Amino acid sequence: MDAATIWLGILQAATVLLMLALLYRPLGDWIARVYTSEKDWRVERGLYRVIGVDSRAEQTWQAYTRGVLVFSVIGVLFVYALQRFQAVLPYSLGLPPVPEGLAFNTAVSFVTNTNWQSYSPEVTLGYTVQLAGLAVQNFVSASVGIAVAIALVRGFARRGSSTIGNFWVDLTRGIARLLLPLSIVAAIALIVAGVAQNFNGFTEVGTITGGTQVLPGGPVASQEAIKELGTNGGGFFNANSSHPFENPAPWTSVLEILLLLCIPFAMPRAFGKMVGDNRQGYAILAVMASIAVVSITAVTWLESLGLGTAPQLAGGAMEGKEVRYGIFGSTLFAGATTLTSTGAVNSMHDSYTALGGMIPMINMMLGEIAPGGVGAGLYGMLILAVIAVFVGGLLVGRTPEYLGKKIGPAQIKLASLYILVTPMLVLVGTALSFAIPAVRSDVESVSLNNSGSHGLSEVLYAFTSASNNNGSAFAGLTADTPWLVTALGVAMLLGRFVPIVLVLALAGSLAAQEKVPATSGTLPTYRPQFVGLLAVVAVVVTALTYFPVLTLGPLAEGLV
Repeated sequence: MDAATIWLGILQAATVLLMLALLYRPLGDWIARVYTSEKDWRVERGLYRVIGVDSRAEQTWQAYTRGVLVFSVIGVLFVYALQRFQAVLPYSLGLPPVPEGLAFNTAVSFVTNTNWQSYSPEVTLGYTVQLAGLAVQNFVSASVGIAVAIALVRGFARRGSSTIGNFWVDLTRGIARLLLPLSIVAAIALIVAGVAQNFNGFTEVGTITGGTQVLPGGPVASQEAIKELGTNGGGFFNANSSHPFENPAPWTSVLEILLLLCIPFAMPRAFGKMVGDNRQGYAILAVMASIAVVSITAVTWLESLGLGTAPQLAGGAMEGKEVRYGIFGSTLFAGATTLTSTGAVNSMHDSYTALGGMIPMINMMLGEIAPGGVGAGLYGMLILAVIAVFVGGLLVGRTPEYLGKKIGPAQIKLASLYILVTPMLVLVGTALSFAIPAVRSDVESVSLNNSGSHGLSEVLYAFTSASNNNGSAFAGLTADTPWLVTALGVAMLLGRFVPIVLVLALAGSLAAQEKVPATSGTLPTYRPQFVGLLAVVAVVVTALTYFPVLTLGPLAEGLV
């Protein structure tokens, strides 16, 4: 690899890092103001009157949870219905209704902020379904994640309170004051860059060889902006962010990476502001950033090595990568999209080297906490902080407290259950895919294009992606089968909402406590020692759970 390519890659990474640093304080402060302001905008008051919500009435954690679940169930039913009635909707492009199983999987996918796609979007979904179904869910599912994180932060910040906020107010403000304004600006920038934004349908054009080719159109830029900003990830086209109509140039790829990272990395600042101690936000940020830097460096190094005969003969591991972005631009995107819960890709992770492809998988196995999805990354990291405080207290004999709240048996049980949910879904789902004879036969004969260790990696990646609500895939897997659309749909549902219920229950238990004054026995949670402890806990408690199955998949493939 020549020096110019290396320096270009370093410049891309440095640009993203600089922009995130510049956005951290203003964006984080704005997020904190959005959720602490006592004033409602006029448009918000109008919406509250329509849906019958009193914006001044707060909710217990149980009522908040019911709001999240009811709203999400309605979303699943609505998106499912849109797909099933697609043929009679305007701008259907003559496409038929989506089959029942695939419609269920897609509805669950977008409502859970996963955006897993077991289909080719441009030949499956018309513009009405794309806009009224998928694009709308890109906004609301992201706002739900932020709302849950804010509710947990309130749990730490409040004293002797029986409430943690109002879900409907948090949901509305997240869309109206944060996601919608930013996505409009981002969409305009993408349109200027050449991303498609039209209702042209399919256009037949002549090729330079004298043949014809059908090019799809569509309102792409508007969906691309919120898909990245809300860490959603579902592409308007099957090639996702490697398609020139979604991502036409290297600088737009850097812009899209910045969009998917900016809110998750600003959330620790909002957390610090809301609990009244910015040092706590910096501590969380330091852990997120450290893990992210190590991960992206590792996958870039492994792909640059080009392990294997074919990559070495070709001069680099360029299979599945766009020449517009090269190895550095591809691995930067791959790391960012799996460290968050985005799932958008500008290269095919299935074509990475065995060990290089393992890193995006491990990013998801960490729980997508560095920085994670919008909202989900912060509440996942705060759960780990609770575990770290408890572990630190056991190690040094200090009182297990975090931000003035006692960490007792109830809190540890909730945090422990949270940690166990996704590994159970991933490992059980992968095991059942090969343990049930009829299912195994279908998976091996229909879904897998590769046998052996790589075939196992493809299935493992799919359940890891679905259970962690990421949405990216090893593209060699054919997932549009009865078993996989159902099993992955269930994994997405449980992987999203079981942790949310546990987080809100933890928020309620913390909010009810009075603040305990810090003493000489209190473990400081803003110092480098705690940052190191939290980073170690994040890796040991999450990623090492998967080590046995990784030895059968990517490690076995990469070390032979």
